Amino acid sequence: MKTEEAFKIIGGSLSKPSKMPGWSIGLPAKECKTGAKLQKVPGSVCYDCYAMKGCYVFKVVQDAQYRRLKAIKDPRWVEAMAQIINSKKPDVFRWHDSGDVQDLDHLNKIYEVCKLTPRKRHWMPTREAWIKDHVKRAPDNLIIRFSMPMIDQEPSGSWPHVSTVISKDQPWFGATSRACPSSKQGNQCLDCRMCWDKDIKNISYWSH
Repeated sequence: MKTEEAFKIIGGSLSKPSKMPGWSIGLPAKECKTGAKLQKVPGSVCYDCYAMKGCYVFKVVQDAQYRRLKAIKDPRWVEAMAQIINSKKPDVFRWHDSGDVQDLDHLNKIYEVCKLTPRKRHWMPTREAWIKDHVKRAPDNLIIRFSMPMIDQEPSGSWPHVSTVISKDQPWFGATSRACPSSKQGNQCLDCRMCWDKDIKNISYWSH
Protein backbone atom coordinates (compact mmCIF):
# COMPACT_ATOMS: atom_id res chain seq x y z
CA MET A 1 0.00 0.00 0.00
CA LYS A 2 1.31 3.45 -0.91
CA THR A 3 1.41 6.08 1.82
CA GLU A 4 -0.78 8.43 -0.25
CA GLU A 5 -3.47 5.76 -0.45
CA ALA A 6 -3.11 5.03 3.27
CA PHE A 7 -3.79 8.65 4.16
CA LYS A 8 -7.02 8.58 2.14
CA ILE A 9 -8.14 5.44 3.96
CA ILE A 10 -7.62 6.86 7.47
CA GLY A 11 -9.46 10.08 6.69
CA GLY A 12 -6.77 12.25 5.14
CA SER A 13 -4.27 13.08 7.88
CA LEU A 14 -2.75 12.50 11.29
CA SER A 15 -2.50 15.24 13.91
CA LYS A 16 0.73 16.85 15.10
CA PRO A 17 0.43 18.32 18.61
CA SER A 18 2.83 21.25 18.87
CA LYS A 19 4.25 20.24 22.26
CA MET A 20 4.95 16.63 21.40
CA PRO A 21 7.90 14.90 19.72
CA GLY A 22 5.83 12.69 17.44
CA TRP A 23 2.54 12.27 15.65
CA SER A 24 -0.91 11.43 16.97
CA ILE A 25 -4.42 10.85 15.73
CA GLY A 26 -7.24 13.08 16.91
CA LEU A 27 -10.89 12.11 17.16
CA PRO A 28 -13.79 14.40 18.14
CA ALA A 29 -13.95 14.95 21.91
CA LYS A 30 -17.73 15.18 21.64
CA GLU A 31 -17.74 11.47 20.79
CA CYS A 32 -15.85 10.35 23.91
CA LYS A 33 -17.98 7.78 25.74
CA THR A 34 -16.88 8.49 29.32
CA GLY A 35 -15.39 11.91 28.62
CA ALA A 36 -18.71 13.26 27.30
CA LYS A 37 -20.26 12.48 30.69
CA LEU A 38 -17.34 13.96 32.63
CA GLN A 39 -17.59 17.20 30.64
CA LYS A 40 -20.70 17.94 32.73
CA VAL A 41 -19.02 17.22 36.09
CA PRO A 42 -17.31 20.18 37.85
CA GLY A 43 -13.88 19.23 39.14
CA SER A 44 -13.37 16.53 36.53
CA VAL A 45 -10.44 16.65 34.13
CA CYS A 46 -12.90 16.84 31.23
CA TYR A 47 -15.00 19.71 32.62
CA ASP A 48 -12.79 22.28 30.89
CA CYS A 49 -11.60 19.96 28.12
CA TYR A 50 -8.77 21.44 26.04
CA ALA A 51 -10.06 19.56 23.00
CA MET A 52 -13.36 21.46 23.17
CA LYS A 53 -11.86 24.91 22.70
CA GLY A 54 -9.14 26.80 20.85
CA CYS A 55 -8.10 25.47 17.46
CA TYR A 56 -9.96 22.22 18.12
CA VAL A 57 -13.33 23.92 17.50
CA PHE A 58 -12.40 25.17 14.02
CA LYS A 59 -14.60 23.59 11.38
CA VAL A 60 -11.65 22.28 9.38
CA VAL A 61 -10.34 20.49 12.50
CA GLN A 62 -13.74 19.10 13.44
CA ASP A 63 -14.33 17.85 9.90
CA ALA A 64 -10.96 16.08 9.90
CA GLN A 65 -11.66 14.45 13.27
CA TYR A 66 -15.01 13.09 12.13
CA ARG A 67 -13.45 11.74 8.93
CA ARG A 68 -10.89 9.87 11.03
CA LEU A 69 -13.62 8.54 13.32
CA LYS A 70 -15.64 7.20 10.39
CA ALA A 71 -12.53 5.71 8.79
CA ILE A 72 -11.91 3.33 11.72
CA LYS A 73 -14.65 1.09 10.35
CA ASP A 74 -12.80 0.63 7.06
CA PRO A 75 -11.36 -2.93 6.91
CA ARG A 76 -8.14 -1.46 5.49
CA TRP A 77 -7.66 0.95 8.42
CA VAL A 78 -5.17 -1.19 10.37
CA GLU A 79 -2.88 -1.67 7.39
CA ALA A 80 -3.15 2.00 6.44
CA MET A 81 -2.36 3.27 9.95
CA ALA A 82 0.63 0.94 10.22
CA GLN A 83 1.90 2.08 6.83
CA ILE A 84 1.74 5.73 7.83
CA ILE A 85 3.24 5.31 11.31
CA ASN A 86 6.11 3.24 9.93
CA SER A 87 6.78 5.97 7.36
CA LYS A 88 7.30 8.63 10.04
CA LYS A 89 10.73 9.33 11.56
CA PRO A 90 9.86 9.78 15.27
CA ASP A 91 9.95 6.50 17.19
CA VAL A 92 7.02 7.51 19.44
CA PHE A 93 3.30 7.75 18.70
CA ARG A 94 0.41 8.96 20.85
CA TRP A 95 -3.06 7.57 20.42
CA HIS A 96 -5.67 10.34 20.57
CA ASP A 97 -4.50 13.86 21.34
CA SER A 98 -8.27 14.36 21.39
CA GLY A 99 -11.03 11.80 21.71
CA ASP A 100 -10.78 8.27 23.07
CA VAL A 101 -11.27 4.60 22.27
CA GLN A 102 -14.78 3.98 20.96
CA ASP A 103 -15.30 0.27 21.59
CA LEU A 104 -13.58 -3.12 21.73
CA ASP A 105 -13.30 -3.37 17.96
CA HIS A 106 -11.45 -0.04 17.93
CA LEU A 107 -9.13 -1.19 20.73
CA ASN A 108 -8.36 -4.46 18.94
CA LYS A 109 -7.48 -2.56 15.78
CA ILE A 110 -5.11 -0.31 17.74
CA TYR A 111 -3.41 -3.43 19.10
CA GLU A 112 -2.97 -4.73 15.56
CA VAL A 113 -1.46 -1.44 14.41
CA CYS A 114 1.03 -1.59 17.28
CA LYS A 115 2.01 -5.13 16.34
CA LEU A 116 2.63 -4.01 12.76
CA THR A 117 4.83 -1.11 13.92
CA PRO A 118 7.28 -2.93 16.26
CA ARG A 119 9.98 -0.27 16.02
CA LYS A 120 7.66 2.42 17.36
CA ARG A 121 6.70 3.10 20.97
CA HIS A 122 2.99 3.77 21.46
CA TRP A 123 1.26 5.59 24.33
CA MET A 124 -2.49 5.61 24.80
CA PRO A 125 -4.14 7.62 27.57
CA THR A 126 -7.77 6.66 28.17
CA ARG A 127 -10.68 7.26 30.52
CA GLU A 128 -12.49 4.10 29.44
CA ALA A 129 -12.36 1.86 32.54
CA TRP A 130 -13.49 -1.26 30.65
CA ILE A 131 -10.13 -1.34 28.87
CA LYS A 132 -8.51 -2.61 32.09
CA ASP A 133 -9.82 -6.10 31.26
CA HIS A 134 -7.78 -6.03 28.05
CA VAL A 135 -4.51 -4.43 29.20
CA LYS A 136 -2.68 -7.72 29.73
CA ARG A 137 -2.93 -8.63 26.07
CA ALA A 138 -1.68 -5.26 24.85
CA PRO A 139 1.41 -5.43 22.63
CA ASP A 140 4.74 -4.86 24.39
CA ASN A 141 5.36 -1.60 22.51
CA LEU A 142 2.11 -0.04 23.77
CA ILE A 143 1.64 1.58 27.17
CA ILE A 144 -1.93 2.28 28.25
CA ARG A 145 -2.36 4.90 30.97
CA PHE A 146 -5.73 5.24 32.66
CA SER A 147 -6.45 8.93 33.17
CA MET A 148 -7.88 9.53 36.62
CA PRO A 149 -11.20 11.35 36.08
CA MET A 150 -11.03 14.00 38.82
CA ILE A 151 -8.47 16.75 39.44
CA ASP A 152 -6.25 15.97 42.46
CA GLN A 153 -7.54 12.38 42.55
CA GLU A 154 -5.08 9.82 43.88
CA PRO A 155 -3.81 7.40 41.23
CA SER A 156 -5.56 4.06 41.05
CA GLY A 157 -3.59 1.06 42.26
CA SER A 158 -5.49 -1.41 40.10
CA TRP A 159 -4.04 -0.19 36.79
CA PRO A 160 -0.43 -0.88 35.78
CA HIS A 161 -0.03 2.69 34.54
CA VAL A 162 -2.04 5.84 35.19
CA SER A 163 -1.96 9.59 34.79
CA THR A 164 -3.31 12.28 37.10
CA VAL A 165 -4.10 15.98 36.87
CA ILE A 166 -3.08 18.01 39.90
CA SER A 167 -3.52 21.58 41.10
CA LYS A 168 -0.81 21.39 43.79
CA ASP A 169 1.99 19.12 45.00
CA GLN A 170 0.63 15.78 46.10
CA PRO A 171 1.95 13.21 48.61
CA TRP A 172 1.97 10.29 46.16
CA PHE A 173 5.05 11.43 44.28
CA GLY A 174 7.73 8.79 44.70
CA ALA A 175 9.95 6.35 42.88
CA THR A 176 7.20 5.36 40.43
CA SER A 177 5.54 8.79 40.00
CA ARG A 178 6.75 11.76 38.01
CA ALA A 179 5.48 15.25 37.24
CA CYS A 180 5.30 16.29 33.61
CA PRO A 181 8.12 18.83 33.08
CA SER A 182 6.50 20.66 30.14
CA SER A 183 5.30 23.59 32.27
CA LYS A 184 8.96 24.40 33.00
CA GLN A 185 10.16 24.07 29.41
CA GLY A 186 7.87 26.20 27.32
CA ASN A 187 4.99 23.71 27.25
CA GLN A 188 7.17 21.31 25.24
CA CYS A 189 8.10 17.67 25.74
CA LEU A 190 11.58 18.33 24.32
CA ASP A 191 13.62 15.19 25.11
CA CYS A 192 11.21 13.88 27.77
CA ARG A 193 9.61 10.50 27.01
CA MET A 194 8.20 9.66 30.44
CA CYS A 195 4.67 9.07 29.15
CA TRP A 196 6.05 6.12 27.13
CA ASP A 197 8.14 4.77 30.04
CA LYS A 198 6.68 1.62 31.59
CA ASP A 199 8.90 2.00 34.66
CA ILE A 200 6.89 5.07 35.67
CA LYS A 201 3.51 4.09 37.09
CA ASN A 202 2.03 7.59 37.32
CA ILE A 203 2.56 10.76 35.30
CA SER A 204 1.04 13.91 36.80
CA TYR A 205 0.09 16.91 34.69
CA TRP A 206 -0.54 20.35 36.14
CA SER A 207 -4.09 21.64 35.90
CA HIS A 208 -4.36 24.68 33.62
